[in-house]
Amino acid sequence: MKAFIVERYRKDGLRAAEVPEPELGDGDVLVRVRAAGVNPLDSKIRNGEFKLILRYRPPFVLGHDVAGVVTRVGPAVRRFTVGDEVYARPGKDRIGTFAELIAIDQDDVALKPAALSMQEAAAVPLVGLTAWQALVERANVTAGQKVLIHAGSGGVGTIAIQLAKQLRATVATTTSTANVDWVKSLGADVVVDYKQEDFATVLSDYDVVLDSLGGETLEKSLTVVKPGGLVIGISGPPDPDFAKEIGASTFLRMAMTLLSRRIRRQAKRRGVRYSFLFMRASGTQLRELTTLIDAGHLRPVVDRVFPFDATLEAVAYVDQGRAKGKVVVTLD
Repeated sequence: MKAFIVERYRKDGLRAAEVPEPELGDGDVLVRVRAAGVNPLDSKIRNGEFKLILRYRPPFVLGHDVAGVVTRVGPAVRRFTVGDEVYARPGKDRIGTFAELIAIDQDDVALKPAALSMQEAAAVPLVGLTAWQALVERANVTAGQKVLIHAGSGGVGTIAIQLAKQLRATVATTTSTANVDWVKSLGADVVVDYKQEDFATVLSDYDVVLDSLGGETLEKSLTVVKPGGLVIGISGPPDPDFAKEIGASTFLRMAMTLLSRRIRRQAKRRGVRYSFLFMRASGTQLRELTTLIDAGHLRPVVDRVFPFDATLEAVAYVDQGRAKGKVVVTLD
């Protein structure tokens, strides 16, 4: 089958190739890919930024979001049958959605929302699960709380704004001048145009910050949360709790402790908390998102759709950092 593989860890290390069809485990479903989402994470993995944490051995198929049709099921599968339209973010050890077929553990799969096309559904899993695990699972956002979501026009931001509003939070976001009105239409109550203002000077007393940018933005985010508040970073640095979560080696635990020491110390001095989130696959949480989507409460934003043969161009477009919402490749 045709796929796009990381041949080596470098910016030009992704290429088209013919690879064997995936083997099907007892609890797996084999999905014929109809569409696949493209994420900044794909580029980071291609570039080798996570190779100490995620030990993929090149060559391997890239891609983290999929929508498609079940073509075969393992003998232990009970939730799905051949012909089901599904979507998923495969487990971190089994990525590979930039391909014609992928085998996925049934626990990581959900039926596709009826309200969405295949291309729209492929835009949901990674960013939807990230938003859910940050705002619902980790932060336990409740009505009346104040939530700041950075990069509101991005893939995570567009879903997180909508989800936070469903949780009845007051939502602030950061974006560029051109997208101010647009993120307001998604539900943002307060919009900071980062080209005109510094969010750290105009926002205060927030309960939760979801940061996808890292660096200086992450450090400034510590200053806008109230005592006891929580800053969740999805760009890093990874912290000791994450090392424990993935069962990291002693060396990796020490490395993550050192990498996050500065930001954790800054958080402690301010009486706030920092937490690193690397989202995990979950069919159960996807079903929760499906309920919201089919009820009309959430809607993915798709910036551009590329043909599968143009996957390299799709990844390059995402690398520019200008997409509004998600970019998708389609095999239709």
